Amino acid sequence: MPDITWEDPYCAEASACFRIGTDSSGNAYIAVSGAEEQYVTDTHDALRALIRDIKAGKADHLL
Repeated sequence: MPDITWEDPYCAEASACFRIGTDSSGNAYIAVSGAEEQYVTDTHDALRALIRDIKAGKADHLL
């Protein structure tokens, strides 16, 4: 498992919390808070776009 530095969880109203992390190689990670060992990894830009869509209500069913 890579050495991931996790940010504080983001929690929307009445939904699961998720966390964003990065490693020393510049990879980005996203995981449901409390289950960080089961993460998705991609580029910063791809995960940033996913998070913006979730916050906008376009993809809230994914988490």
